[in-house]
Amino acid sequence: MVRVGTVNAATVPLLIPTVRDFRAAHPLTQVEVVGAQQAEIHRTLAEGGLDLGLVNHLDGDDLPADFESTRLLGGRPVLCVRPDSPLAAPTAVSPDDLLAGHEPLIAMRAGYVMHRYVHRFLEGRVPGFSYSTDGAEMGKLMVAEGLGVTVLPDFSVVGDPLERCGAITCRPLTDGTTRVLLMLRRRRADSVPRAARALHDAFVRRAEELGGELTHGE
Repeated sequence: MVRVGTVNAATVPLLIPTVRDFRAAHPLTQVEVVGAQQAEIHRTLAEGGLDLGLVNHLDGDDLPADFESTRLLGGRPVLCVRPDSPLAAPTAVSPDDLLAGHEPLIAMRAGYVMHRYVHRFLEGRVPGFSYSTDGAEMGKLMVAEGLGVTVLPDFSVVGDPLERCGAITCRPLTDGTTRVLLMLRRRRADSVPRAARALHDAFVRRAEELGGELTHGE
């Protein structure tokens, strides 16, 4: 068995195809995918309860010394909205747009990189009403059901089934400098199980096929 922790970023373009291809090549190896916050993924990796972890990382932040980190994808934060949302109209969404109350903000709970990013983007200001949730998948579902908007990396939205069927879309933010990286992490160890090493390599190959970038077209 190989255990992978994920913050549910790039589930459709990266995680699902990689696991599918890995299972085809290793039919006797079970893959367990666990959704969790980044801190929990790091803790469980350190304790040996996970073999690999997929986490978001803001470009420029220090890398944790306890893990080997491999960059898989790079993208930018975007606003995930319904196509009929008032916030789908601007070419780029500003902090004032988010704070104006056109739509409730669906924020990731504390412990997610995107929670920290939104706090920084809004310069500590707080919307009049907001939800909080765990992970990109639930955030996208809530957007599709008309509960509000959420800020995610573009590689969490582009190509998602909800985006392909027109239930959600995304718009750039006026912060055009921040990059979000999807990192694959594993514990530093003298010996890595063969199956975990093979799945690690499968993630890297899939990311290379994607070109290392998934950005929303202008």
